[in-house]
Amino acid sequence: MPELVMLNLSGEDKPGLTASITELLGDFEIDILDIGQAVIHNNLSLGMLISMPDGSNSILKELLFRAHELGITVKFSPVENESYENWVQLQGQARFILTLLARIIKANYIAAVTEVIAANGLNIDSIIRLSGRVPLRHQDAHFKACIEFSLKGRPKDVTLFRSQLMVVSSELDIDIAVQEDTIFRRNRRLVAFDMDSTLITTEVIDELATIAGVGEEVSKITEEAMRGEIDFKESLIKRVALLEGLSESSLKSVAENLPLTEGVEHLFNTLNSLGYKTAILSGGFTYFADYLQKQLDISYVHANHLEIADGKLTGKVCGEIVDAAKKAALIRKLAEQENISLEQVIAVGDGANDLDMLAIAGLGIAFHAKPIVKENAEHRFQLWA
Repeated sequence: MPELVMLNLSGEDKPGLTASITELLGDFEIDILDIGQAVIHNNLSLGMLISMPDGSNSILKELLFRAHELGITVKFSPVENESYENWVQLQGQARFILTLLARIIKANYIAAVTEVIAANGLNIDSIIRLSGRVPLRHQDAHFKACIEFSLKGRPKDVTLFRSQLMVVSSELDIDIAVQEDTIFRRNRRLVAFDMDSTLITTEVIDELATIAGVGEEVSKITEEAMRGEIDFKESLIKRVALLEGLSESSLKSVAENLPLTEGVEHLFNTLNSLGYKTAILSGGFTYFADYLQKQLDISYVHANHLEIADGKLTGKVCGEIVDAAKKAALIRKLAEQENISLEQVIAVGDGANDLDMLAIAGLGIAFHAKPIVKENAEHRFQLWA
């Protein structure tokens, strides 16, 4: 029966360490059953579970000599065969990826997240830093730090797990996303965005209402709609009616000065360079979405059409209104058109009329979410002041 030994090597990282150790193991025809390596601030941590044939104990002595030559430390821990077999039986378990994003990663952020992970019966397989190294001085005000947890197991109640993470996100003012680690997670192809309060930091209809002198009336209806307190179609018709007589030149002025959300231009440059298809699916208006499409090179735009006659708004919306159900239908249509699965679609939105599309997309992200969306979306992102 082969002997199982866990090797833990640590010390200052330098080129060739792993090659030297595995070369020595190869000389003794050692099987490596598991391996993991991480480097944190030039400090190497290398773990290997090895299977040693009978009579090959001399390899441990050779490893000690080799580690000494390399200036690192090695520890040996025997592993019972039964323990190993039990570990093997755990393969095939569900896996999740949890991502934590903040201006800087504080210990209490990790403490709060890992407490939720443990309370839901999940094990952490690995934690890695995805963002750049954090400078101590002259820190960029827009710097973002991001770490990723690889989790093994499935919570008894996935909805409860997500809601607990949502609470942590809100209390600590950090961003958290958790998604099942499937083949589709690595193969997303289409990203669909709401526009107002998502790609831009304002609600365009409120901007227009202010110019028209009906800001308070429209803003009140907008908030009620975003909170899901009144039907979106009804609210849109009411709000647009209040804009009757507004000049097209006012629309142009607003369109030319749309305030982009922090990081939007970089995001679309990256998505486009990687070959993703992108879309705006908005309960807002095509007049403004078309501006963004040209500016950000967006593949598709679907929004509401404002009726304009003699250079002024008539107070009416042309055609079918893009509401929650329409957004979900458009997600399905675009996925079919691109010949991809819904699992390969990412949807991002903030309001109650985004919930349907967030629910059917492979990854639904509530960004700067209104209360009803925070309660129902699987993932939530926000931007810090």
